[in-house]
Amino acid sequence: MTDSIQVRTQSGIATVTLDRAQVHNAFDDGLIAALTAALKDCENDPAVRAVVLTGAGSSFSAGADLNWMRGMAAASESDNRADSLRLAELMRTLNFLRKPTLARVNGSAYGGGVGLVACCDIAIGIDTAKFSLSEVKLGLVPAVISPYVVAAIGLRQARRLFISGEVFDAATATRIGLLHEAVPSAQLEDSIDRCLHFLLKGGPLAQREAKQLAMRMAGMESEAAKRIDAENAALIARLRVSAEGQQGIGAFLDKRPADWLEPSTGTRG
Repeated sequence: MTDSIQVRTQSGIATVTLDRAQVHNAFDDGLIAALTAALKDCENDPAVRAVVLTGAGSSFSAGADLNWMRGMAAASESDNRADSLRLAELMRTLNFLRKPTLARVNGSAYGGGVGLVACCDIAIGIDTAKFSLSEVKLGLVPAVISPYVVAAIGLRQARRLFISGEVFDAATATRIGLLHEAVPSAQLEDSIDRCLHFLLKGGPLAQREAKQLAMRMAGMESEAAKRIDAENAALIARLRVSAEGQQGIGAFLDKRPADWLEPSTGTRG
C-alpha cells in the first residue's frame, strides 16, 4: 500500500496495519492521507465485510509524530487548521464507515491513537496497553478526536482525562468503555477471531443500518460531525499558535519542563 500502512484482505476481512513501528505508529501527513484513502477503499470494496485496524510492532499508535509536530509548531494558524481538518476527516471516515470496524489494540495508544480506538465499533486490546489523552501537557486539547472519545467513554470520564492528561491502564480503559475487552497478549488473536466470527454471521445491509441506527439514536450524524470538526480544527489551530501552545510544544520537543510546571511536579508522567 504505502510505507505508512499495510492492507491485507482475506475471507472478507481487511486488516489495516499502521506500519511505522520505528516511531510507534505515530501520525504524520503521509499516514493520515494513506489511512483515510485505505478506509474509503475498504468501504467501497464489496469483498470487504469488516475492517480490523491495528499497529505494527509493540504499539498501537503514539499519536502525533515529533517531526510533524515540529512542522505544525512553525506553521501558520490557517495551515494548522487545514492540517487538523485532514486528521478530522480521517476520524470521521473511520467512525462513520458503513462496515463493521474492530480495533485490534496490540499496544499502547496516546492522543490521536486513542481517537482511532474510540472511532471503531469494537475495541479489543492487550491487558498491558497504556492510554493517555496527553494534549494538555503540551498546552493543547484533544480537539478533533473529542466527539468520538466522549461518545465512547462518556462526559464524566472525558472531563477527567481531558484535563489531567494522566496515563491509564487497559483495565481502566475497559471499565470506562474505551475497550470492550482487555486480554493477555497470547489471547488477542483468539479474541479478535471470535469477534469476527460473529460479525460475519450478520447481514451486511442490516449491520450498516444497525450501526447508523445506534449513532442516530445517540445524536451522532455525519453532517453534524463535519460542522463540529470545523469548529474543533479552528480551536486546535488557535491553541497551537498561542503563546502557551508554542511554549508547550517547544518544551516537549526540547525535552524540558514547560514553564507552567512547578519543580516538584515536573517529574511525574
